[in-house]
Amino acid sequence: MKHRKQKSAPPPHPSALAVPSYHRILVKHGLIEETLSIPEAYKVFLQVSADPEVQKLTRKVEHRNKMKHVPALYLATAMALQGMTKQELEALKLRMEEKRE
Repeated sequence: MKHRKQKSAPPPHPSALAVPSYHRILVKHGLIEETLSIPEAYKVFLQVSADPEVQKLTRKVEHRNKMKHVPALYLATAMALQGMTKQELEALKLRMEEKRE
Protein backbone atom coordinates (compact mmCIF):
# COMPACT_ATOMS: atom_id res chain seq x y z
CA MET A 1 0.00 0.00 0.00
CA LYS A 2 1.49 3.30 -1.08
CA HIS A 3 1.18 6.35 1.09
CA ARG A 4 0.74 9.67 -0.56
CA LYS A 5 3.16 12.30 0.51
CA GLN A 6 1.41 15.28 1.94
CA LYS A 7 2.89 18.59 0.93
CA SER A 8 3.00 20.90 3.86
CA ALA A 9 2.99 24.65 3.58
CA PRO A 10 6.38 26.29 3.97
CA PRO A 11 6.97 27.55 7.49
CA PRO A 12 6.29 31.26 7.97
CA HIS A 13 9.21 33.63 8.15
CA PRO A 14 10.54 33.68 11.75
CA SER A 15 10.31 37.47 12.03
CA ALA A 16 6.62 37.32 11.07
CA LEU A 17 5.95 35.09 14.07
CA ALA A 18 7.79 37.39 16.46
CA VAL A 19 5.67 40.47 15.69
CA PRO A 20 2.11 40.64 17.06
CA SER A 21 -0.74 41.40 14.68
CA TYR A 22 -1.45 44.83 16.20
CA HIS A 23 2.12 45.88 15.34
CA ARG A 24 1.70 44.75 11.73
CA ILE A 25 -1.67 46.55 11.48
CA LEU A 26 -0.16 49.85 12.60
CA VAL A 27 2.89 49.51 10.35
CA LYS A 28 0.71 48.64 7.37
CA HIS A 29 -1.28 51.85 7.76
CA GLY A 30 1.80 53.98 8.42
CA LEU A 31 0.89 54.87 11.99
CA ILE A 32 4.17 53.63 13.50
CA GLU A 33 7.67 52.79 12.35
CA GLU A 34 8.53 49.12 11.97
CA THR A 35 11.34 49.54 14.51
CA LEU A 36 9.05 50.71 17.33
CA SER A 37 9.20 48.35 20.31
CA ILE A 38 6.29 45.97 20.84
CA PRO A 39 5.19 47.45 24.21
CA GLU A 40 5.19 50.97 22.71
CA ALA A 41 3.30 49.72 19.65
CA TYR A 42 0.66 48.20 21.92
CA LYS A 43 0.18 51.54 23.70
CA VAL A 44 -0.25 53.25 20.33
CA PHE A 45 -2.66 50.52 19.20
CA LEU A 46 -4.83 51.08 22.27
CA GLN A 47 -4.83 54.82 21.61
CA VAL A 48 -5.76 54.26 17.97
CA SER A 49 -8.58 51.86 18.83
CA ALA A 50 -9.90 54.37 21.41
CA ASP A 51 -9.87 57.28 18.93
CA PRO A 52 -13.41 58.63 18.33
CA GLU A 53 -13.10 58.48 14.52
CA VAL A 54 -11.92 54.87 14.63
CA GLN A 55 -14.66 54.03 17.14
CA LYS A 56 -17.34 55.24 14.69
CA LEU A 57 -16.06 52.89 12.00
CA THR A 58 -15.47 50.08 14.50
CA ARG A 59 -19.10 50.06 15.59
CA LYS A 60 -20.21 49.66 11.97
CA VAL A 61 -17.82 46.72 11.52
CA GLU A 62 -18.87 44.90 14.70
CA HIS A 63 -22.49 44.64 13.60
CA ARG A 64 -21.62 43.05 10.26
CA ASN A 65 -18.82 40.72 11.26
CA LYS A 66 -19.50 37.32 12.77
CA MET A 67 -15.92 35.99 12.93
CA LYS A 68 -15.26 34.44 16.33
CA HIS A 69 -11.68 33.22 15.95
CA VAL A 70 -9.97 36.59 15.57
CA PRO A 71 -9.65 38.94 18.54
CA ALA A 72 -12.51 41.40 18.07
CA LEU A 73 -10.51 44.53 18.90
CA TYR A 74 -7.74 43.68 16.42
CA LEU A 75 -10.12 42.80 13.63
CA ALA A 76 -12.47 45.72 14.16
CA THR A 77 -9.61 48.22 14.39
CA ALA A 78 -7.87 46.78 11.33
CA MET A 79 -11.07 46.92 9.30
CA ALA A 80 -11.83 50.44 10.51
CA LEU A 81 -8.36 51.62 9.49
CA GLN A 82 -8.80 49.91 6.13
CA GLY A 83 -11.98 51.92 5.57
CA MET A 84 -10.30 55.25 6.25
CA THR A 85 -9.06 57.56 3.51
CA LYS A 86 -5.48 58.81 3.36
CA GLN A 87 -6.56 62.17 4.77
CA GLU A 88 -8.33 60.49 7.69
CA LEU A 89 -5.25 58.36 8.39
CA GLU A 90 -3.02 61.46 8.32
CA ALA A 91 -5.37 63.24 10.74
CA LEU A 92 -5.31 60.17 13.00
CA LYS A 93 -1.52 60.10 12.87
CA LEU A 94 -1.39 63.77 13.93
CA ARG A 95 -3.78 63.14 16.84
CA MET A 96 -1.65 60.22 18.02
CA GLU A 97 1.53 62.33 17.89
CA GLU A 98 -0.18 65.06 19.94
CA LYS A 99 -1.20 62.53 22.59
CA ARG A 100 2.35 61.16 22.84
CA GLU A 101 3.86 64.58 23.46
